[in-house]
Amino acid sequence: MAEDFITGPVADDGTRLPFSVEDLPWEEYSHGELFGTRFRQLGEYGGCSHVGVCMEEIAPGRQAYVAHYHFLEEEQLMVLEGRPTLRLGDSRYQLEPGSFVVFPAGQKAGHALVNETAETVRYLIIGERNPNEVTVHTDTGRVGVRLVGNGYRMSDTMEYWDDE
Repeated sequence: MAEDFITGPVADDGTRLPFSVEDLPWEEYSHGELFGTRFRQLGEYGGCSHVGVCMEEIAPGRQAYVAHYHFLEEEQLMVLEGRPTLRLGDSRYQLEPGSFVVFPAGQKAGHALVNETAETVRYLIIGERNPNEVTVHTDTGRVGVRLVGNGYRMSDTMEYWDDE
């Protein structure tokens, strides 16, 4: 059996083997005072390339990601511990352990998880990994295009024949 951080446990015949979530170290990121999370990339470690599965935690007073929606990918989220607030469009929902939320592709309502409590929030997030994905960040109007690796301002739209 072989195993390393990138691939996870693999049998001699190439079969992916079970592993403990606790075997993966936490990775972290943050941006400014508001944004930040720590995560374990379970699906990637287990060998998945089309579906991402992450266990994530949000510390008190933090928001995991900017509010956004997806054109091509769908996401699913299940709260394991804590009581995060879900920002969904113009509404806010208090979630609790066992809450499950689906964000269908093309649903034009930005979503973001915020931890407004004094306890850490832990959840699973499952999503596609489409190389052609386009996301819209609803608070800023930024459009992310994964295929080209760039972001654009939605306010800078052009008509088909502009500048031709």
